[in-house]
This record gives sequence, structure tokens and C-alpha cells, in this order.
Amino acid sequence: MSSVAVLTQESFAEHRSGLVPQQIKVATLNSEEESDPPTYKDAFPPLPEKAACLENAQEPAGVWNNKIRPIKASVITQVFHVPLEERKYKDMNQFGEGEQAKICLEIMQRTGAHLELSLAKDQGLSIMVSGKLDAVMKARKDIVARLQTQASATVAIPKEHHRFVIGKNGEKLQDLELKTATKIQIPRPDDASNQIRITGTKEGIEKARHEVLLISAEQDKRAVERLEVEKAFHPFIAGPYNRLVSEIMQETGTRINIPPPSVNRTEIVFTGEKEQLAQAVARVRKVYEEKKKRTTTIAVEVRKSQHKYVIGPKGNSLQEILERTGVSVEIPPSDSTSETVILRGEPEKLGQALTEVYAKANSFTVSSVSAPSWLHRFIIGKKGQNLAKITQQMPKVHIEFTEGEDRITLEGPTEDVNVAQEQIEAMVKDLINRMDYVEINIDHKFHRHLIGKSGANINRIKDQYKVSVRIPPDSEKSNLIRIEGDPQGVQQAKRELLELASRMENERTKDLIIEQRFHRTIIGQKGERIREIRDKFPEVIINFPDPAQKSDIVQLRGPKNEVEKCTKYMQKMVADLVENSYSISVPIFKQFHKNIIGKGGANIKKIREESNTKIDLPAENSNSETIIITGKRANCEAARSRILSIQKDLANIAEVEVSIPAKLHNSLIGTKGRLIRSIMEECGGVHIHFPVEGSGSDTVIIRGPSSDVEKARKQLLHLAEEKQTKSFTVDIRAKPEYHKFLIGKGGGNIRKVRDSTGARVIFPAAEDRDQDLITIIGKEGAVREAQKELEALIRSLDNVVEDYMLVDPKHHRHFVIRRGQVLREIAEEYGGVMVSFPRSGTQSDKVTLKGAKDCVEAAKKRIQEIIEDLEAQVTIECAIPQKFHRSVMGPKGSKIQQITRDYNVQIKFPDREENPVHSVEPAVQENGDDAGEGRDGKEAEPGSPRRCDIIVISGRKEKCEAAKEALEALVPVTIEVEVPFDLHRYIIGQKGSGIRKMMDEFEVNIHVPAPELQSDIIAITGLAANLDRAKAGLLERVKELQAEQEDRALRSFKLSVTVDPKYHPKIIGRKGAVITQIRLEHDVNIQFPDKDDGNQPQDQITITGYEKNTEAARDAILKIVGELEQMVSEDVPLDHRVHARIIGARGKAIRKIMDEFKLRRQRGPPGASPLPAWVADHTREPDRETSEAQVPVPQVDIRFPQSGAPDPNCVTVTGLPENVEEAIDHILNLEEEYLADVVDSEALQLYVKPAPHEESKAPSRGFVVRDAPWTASSSEKAPDMSSSEEFPSFGAQVAPKTLPWGPKR
Repeated sequence: MSSVAVLTQESFAEHRSGLVPQQIKVATLNSEEESDPPTYKDAFPPLPEKAACLENAQEPAGVWNNKIRPIKASVITQVFHVPLEERKYKDMNQFGEGEQAKICLEIMQRTGAHLELSLAKDQGLSIMVSGKLDAVMKARKDIVARLQTQASATVAIPKEHHRFVIGKNGEKLQDLELKTATKIQIPRPDDASNQIRITGTKEGIEKARHEVLLISAEQDKRAVERLEVEKAFHPFIAGPYNRLVSEIMQETGTRINIPPPSVNRTEIVFTGEKEQLAQAVARVRKVYEEKKKRTTTIAVEVRKSQHKYVIGPKGNSLQEILERTGVSVEIPPSDSTSETVILRGEPEKLGQALTEVYAKANSFTVSSVSAPSWLHRFIIGKKGQNLAKITQQMPKVHIEFTEGEDRITLEGPTEDVNVAQEQIEAMVKDLINRMDYVEINIDHKFHRHLIGKSGANINRIKDQYKVSVRIPPDSEKSNLIRIEGDPQGVQQAKRELLELASRMENERTKDLIIEQRFHRTIIGQKGERIREIRDKFPEVIINFPDPAQKSDIVQLRGPKNEVEKCTKYMQKMVADLVENSYSISVPIFKQFHKNIIGKGGANIKKIREESNTKIDLPAENSNSETIIITGKRANCEAARSRILSIQKDLANIAEVEVSIPAKLHNSLIGTKGRLIRSIMEECGGVHIHFPVEGSGSDTVIIRGPSSDVEKARKQLLHLAEEKQTKSFTVDIRAKPEYHKFLIGKGGGNIRKVRDSTGARVIFPAAEDRDQDLITIIGKEGAVREAQKELEALIRSLDNVVEDYMLVDPKHHRHFVIRRGQVLREIAEEYGGVMVSFPRSGTQSDKVTLKGAKDCVEAAKKRIQEIIEDLEAQVTIECAIPQKFHRSVMGPKGSKIQQITRDYNVQIKFPDREENPVHSVEPAVQENGDDAGEGRDGKEAEPGSPRRCDIIVISGRKEKCEAAKEALEALVPVTIEVEVPFDLHRYIIGQKGSGIRKMMDEFEVNIHVPAPELQSDIIAITGLAANLDRAKAGLLERVKELQAEQEDRALRSFKLSVTVDPKYHPKIIGRKGAVITQIRLEHDVNIQFPDKDDGNQPQDQITITGYEKNTEAARDAILKIVGELEQMVSEDVPLDHRVHARIIGARGKAIRKIMDEFKLRRQRGPPGASPLPAWVADHTREPDRETSEAQVPVPQVDIRFPQSGAPDPNCVTVTGLPENVEEAIDHILNLEEEYLADVVDSEALQLYVKPAPHEESKAPSRGFVVRDAPWTASSSEKAPDMSSSEEFPSFGAQVAPKTLPWGPKR
């Protein structure tokens, strides 16, 4: 929640005085006594000089949210610092969270050490590790490796020294890595490299490198010498920026290892040739002794917080002081509490060094502002907006907020810190004056309900009362809720939250049992339905179980009464769902599904809408024939009857009822319906419908072709008889590929087994899991015998043999084309026998067969039959004009596929001719009946048909002939029907809907001639069987249209009535109410003359309709005119000052008058004076008690003058004489009454508001100032605002002119 800093008058004055050095004078002008005008500088004080830009702006610091925990007692504690530039995670907004916090938790868990992180003023990371020594060292190493950016360096030592670095069992190396918090990689013994890689922080690398070089130096055969030098003199030996030691090393060739400042060692190690080493040692000793003799020290106290400013980034400030003055500055370690800084150097230079130390230390200051911790986030503002205003002005100031502490720390340049402190103190004062907070105790179990779904409740309270509400997370189990914000809003939010909590304590929870299958329906798509329920019962929380739980319990929670209401509502909804979820299955033969669906789904859509059910059909490529109907039981039964009636009408379907005891139904159906399915498949796919379980009915319905129904009835009764006596069942197993061979072609093999034994054999269906299981049912003796026969067959099938036969190579292609479809069919039919033909290109005629002996023999026999068919194959031609080929093929070639299957032939259609050279005249008769009439005179002779008309049929001769006849029967025939031309457009219908409906209904094509031909002949093309029905239907439609034509002629009788135009508006009535009633009552159309048409007589009203109805309507209009002619019109002088009183607010008063006298007011015809515009739209509606037979006629019109009329007092009253007189008397009485009030009111106004008699004031001089720039000359002339030079318009080019204001920019 953001807060807004308010600039008070005092702070504004103070701010202004800071900007403007001199005191601002204010000129007070008195309206009565005018003083001298102010000067230009007083009125328009100059802007302050532009402030110097601050350099090296520092980024504003992030907000500190994590409270530093107190240090716990431990065995050992180490504190070390990671500079900002070496931090791996530098996101200021995520301190205490994110990846950095996760890493710390992992290290604490792994090592057992305790970690505390904090940010220093320079955004460096301070890390305090507490615990046992071993744990602290491991934790320190991990933290540095994972939180500090890693650098790497190499150090070269002789290969033979590597083992001394590693130590016994690697202990020395591990100890070195722990001490320096680095990773040291030593090359393998077989690697010739002598480079040791050290990875870690810069400080750690320095330490590790020093240690490695020490180890190597000890083992080096060259001379090694150690020189003890006090730690304080190391900077003098190294020199500023290590220049002196580098110079000595370069000149002598000796390696000099000075311990880094972080290592508490005093010895300096020299390695090199003895002579050169001695020179280096001598030079270092000389420097040491000289400095020891000449230098002295002074100790000064510098605040600990200022030490880092003395050190500078990467120690640069210390090196800078050393270089300039030759003085070394010793700073106590960061983990020390000492504030003493020691300066060591020559006495004459200590003063200069001391000055520089204090200058660097005091360049920054630290201050604090007292502010309650709960106000901190308001001071920071939303996304740091409030704080950003300060930090943008003073970027070098660092502002730190510590959670739980009532102060704010500021650090930065002294001047900037003082300004920032003033601004923050003003902000704190303002917030304390207008903000408040309160803490309330509410049981934490109610917290999530107070928050609401997605925070809806709590967000509403926050927005409504402009407060911030802090609810603790569930993990804390805290009851304390804190509210902060405006005092009034805080109290209101507190009251509402406590009320909500009190209400929740009085709530109840109820479990509602709803079947899980209904949950998704109740929730609705995208939660629409459950949203409606929640909107209806907003105080009730509805929780559905997770779908994975498979639970039926829906939990309702809320006020007792609301929960009860919601329970009843949902129970009613569930009851409706149960009622509407009744489902029945209707088996319908697959070939009739398309008829049930209808063209474009018309039939099924109609059944769904009329029966209000959901009807699901199986997919087109599915083998299922079952249609599922879902809805109310009565509706499902009605839909089922309609679907069955469609099937019955389309085919010769018989229906037989068989009575079988209900107790046998389950055994007859079999496991998963296997037994009853085998009967249905064996009897040609009949449908057997058992009654619903538990209904007690014994009636079983068999539906299908008559012969198949009778066969199924006998088998069902026989099976029921067996079940009643004694039924025995045995299961045997056989590979699925054997099943077709065991069943035999057309079920021949299995039928022999049944006939010989009397047992029933059931094979698994495609959807059954166990595809090897074959079940035998019947009397025990019959089952045993059938089992013996089948097992013998299966054993013979398991006996695999290999055989061959000779097939002429010219027939090979027939077997292998279409990816070997013929061979696949043979394998499926004959127990999976493998048939191998020789490779293409070889002239071998040997075909190999492998499989069960019986299967191989049967396959050889089948192949021989196919070869005989191929050798006996003939090819005949069938000439059918190309334009009929599409019709003959049928949709997706369905008709041709059916003929191919029925007659076992191959049919090939010719390629389509793109540019036929024949006449484009449409040929209507194509069946050869009228060839001699000259219609097709340009066609080729019958003996030589076109190539594109020839269809080739291949197969056995007798089959080819039969297929040819079937093809010719599919050729459409055309007949002509004579239909009057003027009816053609009605037959076609809107957008062709009429003719399309007839074409779909009769399965023909109807061709209507083009309008420009003016022909009466309509051509119908289709199969001969459909033409008669189509012709009869077309002629029936013609009769209907002719009857409609006659009716239209009778309805078009016209009658004209002469009526004065002044009565037209009254005949029409308000919004056409009167004329609409006449039209509806007499079923006529009444046309009034067009006012804009000057040629049309304005007094003629035309009535169209049946003659009798037009006369009745005319009489009704003349009756109204007669009544209107009896009316009189009188003008009444009525003082215009009382018009508004008589009319009343929105016409209420005048409407009341009309109600008393049974009057009606409405607008007059054109030219008449209407009511005032503010009353005109509030006219009274017709009397509702008027009977429909009577047309309401206005008795009186009261018309008030229009605004600006010549006589504003003239009011016109029109109506029957007696009504007009009464109305005039009444309104005159009202005038007398109201006029007295008006006169009194006007007399009173004379005293309240005197008439304007004072003299007009002198024109204002405007705003005048003295000593303005434009008065630089002697003249006092103000700038000319009309001058384009002095006041140029935007974008206009103006000639340059020197002005007192300075050069134009």
C-alpha cells in the first residue's frame, strides 16, 4: 500500500525560502484603497541558479526486510565480508529470499553450522558462521564457493614438490583448502604439467598461493631464507601498489613472498640463487631498518562505520595515502570492536596523512530518524515510489530500514544526509498524524475464509476502507491480524472483520452426498453453473472433492439458513439430473443409420428437439449398431419408438416377442454378452432386446428380417430349455489366428460341430481381453463331444507343415497387388497360413505355403479357385454417358463398391474428358427411349460410343453380365412436367430451399429453366423408381401454390376513403395505437397518403384486404371521423404565468384534471400549437378499460401555446361542447387561484432582490507591475498581444527582432 507525502504550508514556505535566498514579499491589494503596483521582480521572482550535477551517483538501495537474529553462543564464530563486486547474487529486492536463501539453508543442514547474513552499507555481504571448528570451516568454504564469484589462478612449482602439497593421504591439501576456502587442483602424476590451479575468492587465492609457494620453497634445492619483519612494516617493503617489491624481484631475480594483510605472519620468504637472494634480503632489511629508525606512529579514533571509507574500494585509498605521503595506515580487522587507526611514517608527513584520513572518513556521515516500524512500508511506498523521490534527488544517500526497529538509518555525504533526514522526518510526522493501526485476535482457522477466494473478501475491505490488512500465513498458526491505514478506515475494517469472524463462528458445515458423475455437470463448462449457484447463495462456500479421490461428498459451509436453502436447491438440481440421465440402448441395423441421421442431420436433429433427449450414434467406422438415448424416461421411450419406426418403414423388419423366465436372462446373455452376441451374429445380425434387470418382465423382443428372426427365436428357446434342464460349460484355448478357420466360411465348420453334437460354441469378440478363450455350452455329453472335436482340430492346426504349389507367373500380380491384400485375406481365413510368392523378376512358378496341415490344404484349394476365376475371367464394356458416371458411382463410390462385392467383379471407369468436342446443348433424355426424335442428333452412332463413356467390367462372364445390368439400372432417366412459369419462383423457394427439400425427399434432380426462357417445362432426373413419386409431389405442390394465388387475389381488393387530413393524426392515434387496432381487428392493410408527395391526394386513405373486411374497416374509420366532426374548439385567455402550475411537474397536474373530466391530451396536427416541449413527451396513454371492439377517440384536446407564440396567454380547448365548457370553467378557476400566489411572489421578490440601478463599474486595468522588461524605454506601453512578432503563433516564421527578454531560442 502506497502513502502520499503532503506538503504543508509551513514546509512549502521553508522549501521556498531554501530555494530563494531573499525573503519573498507579498503585495496585498485592497479593493477600496489601491496601493502602488508591485515591481516586476516582486511579482515574478527569478528562478534559483541551477544546482551542480552530482557525480558518481549511487544506485538507491533496496529495502531491508530481514531481521538479523541475535548471535547464539557457540564454540567458534567467524565473520567475513564479500564485497559487492564479488557477490554472485546481487538482486537487491530479493535479499532474504530466492536462490541465496535456499543455498544458505542447504549449507546449514549439511554442515550443522549456524549462518547469519546481512548487508553492509556498501551492499557487501557480511557472513557470520557459528558452530564447531570443523563445521565452521566447511560451511565457510561452501558459502564462499556458492555465494561469492569465483576467480582462478595458477601457480607453478616443480613437479616433485606436488606430493608435499598433497600431504599424507591428501590431509595437507584438504586442510589447506579448508583454511583458504579454495579449491586446489593438482595435475595427475602422469601429467607433465607443473601448474597448480587454485579456484576461489581473490583473498582465498592469495592465501592459498602463498602457502603453496611456501611449501615449494621449503622443498626447493635453491636457497631459501626467511626474514622476520614486523607486520606493520610490510606495506613499506611492498611499496605503494607493490611497486617496490616488484622492482627488487625484477632486479635480483629472487622470488619474495610477503604474507597478505589477512594472514597473521611476520616472516618474508626469499627464494632464489644465493648471491641474488642475499642482495634481495639486504635491500629489504635496509628498507626495514631505515623505516624502523625514521618512522613514528600516531593513533587516532575513527568511527568503525567510517573505516571502509578510509580503506576505499579494494584498499585503493590506503595505497593512495601511502603513495602521496609515504605513511602507512593500519586499520583494525572488521571483526574487531576497536576504532583506533594507527598512522606510521616519517613525522613531517604524518600531519598530511592524518588530514587525508579524516577527509576520507568524514566525506560520509551516518544518521538516523525515529519512525515506528509499522510505518516503514508507507514511507517506502508502493514499489519504493516514495523513497525513490528522495534517492533520485540524493543518489549518494543510502537509506536502511531494519525490520522490528523503530528507526531508519541514513548514510552518505553530510549535506545530502541532512536534507534527506529533514524530508523523511516530515514524511513520518505527516503519516503519524493521519495513519493509525490496530491489532485484532481472530482464530486462524477462519483466516482463509476472511481472505476469500483469490483474496476477494480481503481485497474488497482494503479497497473500500483504504487500509492495509496483514494476515499471518497458515504456517505460523497466529491469531493476530494487523490493520493499518486511515484511523476511520481502520475502525470500520476492524468492525467488519470482527463481524465476519463472529458470523463464521455461528456457521455450520453440511456434507451433501452427490454422485461423482454429476459433479462435472453441476460445476458446468468453465464453472458457469457453480458460479450461478454461488451468486445465488453468496454466503455459502461450496467445496467439491478432488476427482482423483472418487468421493461423493460435497461440503457446504455458511450460515445455517443459507446452507439449508442451498442444500434444497442442489438436491432439486440433482433430482432433475437423475431424472434426465435415464439412458436406453436401441440396436439399429448399420445400413439404416444414415436414414435416421437424415440429410445434413435433419432427422436426428428433429427427434432430439421434439423429444428433448440426447441421442448418440456410433462412429461411422465402428462396428457397433447401438444408438444411445439419454434424457427423461418418457422422452427416451418416445425417441426410441420414432427411431424404430424409421427402421421399420425402410426395411422388412419383423418383431417377435418370446417369453423366457426372467431368472434365465443373465445366463442367456452370458459373460459380457458373449452368448447372446453369438446368437445374433449367427442369425444374420438380428437384435435381441432383454427387459431391464429387476423389472420382472419375461418378454424378450427379437427384431430383424423375418427368416432370421424365426431362426433366432428357435435357438433362443432351445438354449433356454437347455438352461432350465441342465447346462454345462467348458473353456478351451486356441490361437486367435485359428478362430476363422475353426468357424469356417460362413460359419460352416462350427455349424457342423453344433449339428453333430448339439453344443453351442462361443468365440471371443474383438473387445474381449482374453482372445484365446473359446467357450462351449450345452448338455455335458454334447459339450464333451464338441470339446473333443475342436481339440483335435486345434492339434492338427498346431502341426505345422510346409508345402508348395505351382502358379503361373502371369497370375502372381493378382495376389500381391494392393500390398498383398488377397494373401492377407487367405491368412486370416485359414488359420494364419503363410503364403510366399517368388520375387518379381524371377520366372519361377513355385509358391510356398507354411502352416497347419488342414489350413495349408484349404489355402491351396482357395488359391486354385482364384486361379480358375482368373483364367475364366472375361472383360465386357458397358457404355454409359460420362455425365451420368458420378450419379452411377454414388457418394464416395458406395454404389460401385456394393456392385463389386455382390458380383465379385472389377469395374473400371474411364478418365474424364476435359474438353468434349460434342454439342454443349443439354441432353435431357439419356436412356435411348427418344433417340429418334432428333434431340441427340449430334451424338456418335450407337455402334461406336465415345471412349470416355465406356466402363470396363472384368470377372466371370455371367457375373459381368449381371453387374452390367445393375450399372445400367443406376443410369438416371429424365421426364418433363409442365408447370406454369409464374409458379417457378415459389417452387424454388427462398434461396432454393423449396426445390432442395423436394430433391432430398424424392432423391431426384429437378431442373427449373432459366427465367429468360419463359418456359413452363421442368425436368426431373433420377432413378425410374423415384420419378413417379417426384412427379406426383411436384404436381401436388403446384396445386397448393395455385390455391395460394387465388387467395392472394382475393386479399388484394383495394378501397379508398376520403378523410380530411386534419383528422389523420387522430385516426392513427398515439404511436399508431388506433390504426393498429383497426388493422388487426379487420385483417386489412391501411395506407395513409405520403405528406411529401405533392402529386398524391392528401385526403385519400387506401384499405387493402378481403372486400368484406375493407368495408368493415372503412365504416370504423368513418365512425371516428363522424365523432371528430362533432367537436368544437374554443380559445381561452389564460395568464401564461400560471401555465406551468396547471401543467404540473412532467404533466402530472394536467393529467389529474383530465382524469377527473375523462379528458385526453395529445399533440395536435401539423400547424397546431403543441404543448411545451418539456411536457410534450408525458402525454396520457389510451384508457386501458376501452374494449377491443371500440376504438378510443379523444374527447377533448387542451393545447398550450408554444414558446415564442404571438399570444402567450391563448390556450385552445377542443372537444364535445359540454366537455369543453366544463374544462374551461375548471382551468379558469385554477387560474384565479394560482394568479394570486404569483402576484404575492412577485411582490416579495422586490424586497429580496432589488432592481439593478447601480452604475456600471469602470473597466479593470488588469494586472499592472512596475519596472517590467518591456518598459526599458521611457514608454509605459504593455506588450501588444495582437502582434505576431511579440506573441508568435506555433510554427509561424517571424522576422528576428531584438527584445529585452533576450535572444529567441
